[in-house]
Amino acid sequence: MSDCLFCNIVTKNVPSKIVYEDETLIAIEDINPSAPVHILLIPKKHIASLNDTSVDDEVLLGHMQMVAGQIAKEQNIAVDGYRLVNNCGTLGGQTVMHLHYHLLGGREMLWPPG
Repeated sequence: MSDCLFCNIVTKNVPSKIVYEDETLIAIEDINPSAPVHILLIPKKHIASLNDTSVDDEVLLGHMQMVAGQIAKEQNIAVDGYRLVNNCGTLGGQTVMHLHYHLLGGREMLWPPG
């Protein structure tokens, strides 16, 4: 989708600071971080939201979680703790309609989150 910001990041038409990439996923530093570590994990396949996933996406979703844990270790936030967030839909706070997770760490996370 040429009008999708994250699709354009995946195709490298929009520059970003990549911290991880493989054949199904790209992880980048958020340009407007909400924590000292704020990484976006974005599947290369365009999926509008978690509501639009199917059983065919189970491996991808599991892979995203495993990579999030790996990146947390690499970013030195795994021991102290971190938060992995998916905003789904407008009321859930999703602003880019392309499935993604926010990996946040490096500070205390408050509850409730928002």
